Amino acid sequence: MKKMLSLIWAKLPTKYWIAVSVFVLWVSLFTENSLLQHFQNKRKLFSLTEQESYLRSKIISDKRKIEELQTNLTNLEKFAREEFLMKKEKEDVFLIVEGE
Repeated sequence: MKKMLSLIWAKLPTKYWIAVSVFVLWVSLFTENSLLQHFQNKRKLFSLTEQESYLRSKIISDKRKIEELQTNLTNLEKFAREEFLMKKEKEDVFLIVEGE
């Protein structure tokens, strides 16, 4: 009997460690909030913050350009001619495209 109790006592902690290890592995890899999902979310957050900084700088430059176009009519005319190929009456516009 004593031998059996010592055998059970020796095996008991091993069973618990196996169960705890399986539980921790399951929670960290296969659940909704797993470690893999956590690292993917961190990577996505990093790319979104980079995109946010790019878009903020783009917004600032666009606001500056809008303000410049609203205050100066010669700049507005130049912008319309360059970007939208607009022209005055009785005026020809030649578009030169360079080959690659």
